[in-house]
Amino acid sequence: MFFWVLALLIFCGFVWNYKRQLKIADITDKYIFITGCDTGFGNLAARTFDKKGFHVIAACLTESKSTALKAETSERLHTVLLDVTDPANVKRTAQWVKNQVGEKGLWGLINNAGVLGVLAPTDWLTVEDYREPIEVNLFGLIDVTLNLLPLVKKAQGRVINVSSIGGRLALGGGGYTLSKYALEGFNDSLRRDMKAFGVHVSCIEPGLFKTGLSDPVKATEKKLAIWKHLSPDIKQQYGEGYIEKSLDKLKDTNSFVNMDLSLVVECMDHALTSLFPKTHYAAGRDAKTFWIPLSHMPAVLQDFLLLKQKVELANPKAV
Repeated sequence: MFFWVLALLIFCGFVWNYKRQLKIADITDKYIFITGCDTGFGNLAARTFDKKGFHVIAACLTESKSTALKAETSERLHTVLLDVTDPANVKRTAQWVKNQVGEKGLWGLINNAGVLGVLAPTDWLTVEDYREPIEVNLFGLIDVTLNLLPLVKKAQGRVINVSSIGGRLALGGGGYTLSKYALEGFNDSLRRDMKAFGVHVSCIEPGLFKTGLSDPVKATEKKLAIWKHLSPDIKQQYGEGYIEKSLDKLKDTNSFVNMDLSLVVECMDHALTSLFPKTHYAAGRDAKTFWIPLSHMPAVLQDFLLLKQKVELANPKAV
């Protein structure tokens, strides 16, 4: 009996793996739209998919990055300036994309644009500190999706949302984690709503990657700016050396950081070109072996492991 069960599992695994390798045809007549192409994952994705033969429409925030990307790619690739937090800009861009793709529709929408915002203990922050990442990572993404969704439905294409392991585990205070948790919920509801239209929706959850988003210098500068305006009571509770000690702890996590951005782009590629795309992709060794498994563990274990990385406060009972 055991032998037959084992044989069935092996056969199912073979079929599952075979299905994952089946690809779509006629890439060269398909249009894809990618947000956040100035740097990082979006920039690499735009260049990669241009080389593969897609008609890429790359949305950049700045003119200089848009010009640089255009200079490095083929005539198939078009760039457009887009601030996802500007509803009028989003509507104009959606209309422009509609004119570009025509009756073919939009095969792929890759929502990649994002910001980190302020990462600091929750009691350091004001509600204003939460707004930027939520506006960009959540509301901006939703606005872009809703405006381009009719074109994706026309092509029976793909929506790919770039989330984070921060959408599975709260690794620090601030709006970034909140925006990614909410993005996961939007992604799941969108996926179920779009099944009837033949639209596949996938979510990519990268681990820790070395990109401009995770620049420790910028993160520290933002933290120091907030520290200067904290009340004496909070400064006494945390201690004057708290930020420096936090930086030392951050250095200990460098072994977790992935340097190869193509790991995320490979997930985008599979979600775009596979006949049977996954609903969720974990990108990076740390995401697959630590963060995602930890997200399924009991809260007491999550807290124990994550709090080990926190700096001990100087005098938490100070008032």
